[in-house]
Formats: sequence, structure tokens, C-alpha cells
Amino acid sequence: MKKEEIKAKNAPRAIGPYSQAVRFGNLIFVSGQIGVDPDNNMLVEGIRNQTNQALTNLKNVLKAGDSDMNNIIKTTVYLADMDDFSVMNEIYTTYFPKPYPARATVQVARLPKDALVEIDCIAYINADCCQQDSCCIC
Repeated sequence: MKKEEIKAKNAPRAIGPYSQAVRFGNLIFVSGQIGVDPDNNMLVEGIRNQTNQALTNLKNVLKAGDSDMNNIIKTTVYLADMDDFSVMNEIYTTYFPKPYPARATVQVARLPKDALVEIDCIAYINADCCQQDSCCIC
């Protein structure tokens, strides 16, 4: 098994030496997504809009890797201000079915592009989605 880079055209490009996501077996590790609109590479305004955009970006990266939001196992949410927790949580809830993924939420000193929120995740790909005999961990 080897790791494979995942690239989504409808999510912001990586702005450093990292991949949008990496697939290993039937797991996908998605790098932190912030509220950047991939059409203009600009950060949207406000915690509500940034949370929506970050989760949309996450969704698009997962789709490029043959997965979706239903397959997320774990997320980490990074907030510039913990006072934004309730608004972020309100938006976050609309993207996930129950049972919700495991999650950690932390306040950080600063995020790329001075974003208000960043979200990363670990997801799986259904075994029946695998195209190669050796791609899945069963």
C-alpha cells in the first residue's frame, strides 16, 4: 500500500508543501480547510460564512477522494476565538448526519490568512468503492 495525493479542483489549492488530502488504504486524511472561496482565492467574511465555506471545501475534497461527509470519523476544529463556538457549531451540525464524527475543538492564536475557523478530518472510503484489490484495509 502507498499513499496517494487527492486534488480537488473545486477546493482551494494547497498554499504550502502539503496536499489537500492523502489517501492511504481506505482512509482519507484531509488537510485543514479554511473559508477560502476557490473561485477567487479570497477568504469569505464572518464566522458563519467561513464555517460554511470551510465545510464545503472539506466536502469537495472528500468527493474528489471518492468519499463524503457521512464517512468522516474524526474532525478537528480550530477557532481563532472560542466565542464563535456556538455559531460554528450551529453550521457544523447541518453538514453531518448522526452519529456525528468524533471531534476536538480548540482555540488557536492565529490561522492562515487570519481565518476565523479551520477544519480538518479523517474519513474512510467504503470498501465497495475500491477499484484495486490492494487499496483497502479490511
